[in-house]
Amino acid sequence: MKAADLRVTLVYSSAPRTVHEEAVTVPAGTTVRDALAQAGWLVRFPEIPAQTLGIWGRVVGPQAVLRDGDRVEVYRALRVDPKVARRERFVGQGARGTGLFNRRRPGSKAGY
Repeated sequence: MKAADLRVTLVYSSAPRTVHEEAVTVPAGTTVRDALAQAGWLVRFPEIPAQTLGIWGRVVGPQAVLRDGDRVEVYRALRVDPKVARRERFVGQGARGTGLFNRRRPGSKAGY
């Protein structure tokens, strides 16, 4: 590793409960797309160019220049809106068994 080389981590969850993580060394001035290509991920996962990319949780474009220690993340699209999923879980559980105060200590006042 030369002084001008950068260590970056590539992370992608191609399916639920499946995470691919790889640490790579790239030359200074490398873009996100170049790092993915160098690691062979654009061939291994052909769906990546259509996905959203990010560095440490911030959305970036494929032409973003990497810095040492960056974590490049590839985001899949959500299948269900989180708000809709929460509403459906609530309907399925019913109102009585949910909420912050659903379990009470014996002899305690309501709400505590």
